[in-house]
Amino acid sequence: MVNKMQINTVDLRVIDQRCANIYEAICVASLKARQINSENKINYTAQISTIPNTGNDDDSEDIQNPAQMKIALEFEKVPKPQVLAVRELLEGNIEYYYKNKI
Repeated sequence: MVNKMQINTVDLRVIDQRCANIYEAICVASLKARQINSENKINYTAQISTIPNTGNDDDSEDIQNPAQMKIALEFEKVPKPQVLAVRELLEGNIEYYYKNKI
């Protein structure tokens, strides 16, 4: 069985209009993706911390905990940070500046 994956392409000319060059766009998008990923991690950790601890340190219990499984499945449905970052870049929702040009 062959796994099929949906690929969304992005026109580089559109990205080039948002930044001085494609390399700058990649840096801006990657920094934004890291920021989004950090925020997602904080949210995930906060939601996991609300699950009552059973007192058992066995790793196999994590798989059998329905509340934790539900939270994990919800986070799997969230778009990937790099997709969100590129989308924000294309929509012009990312402001950035050079440290040495302030």
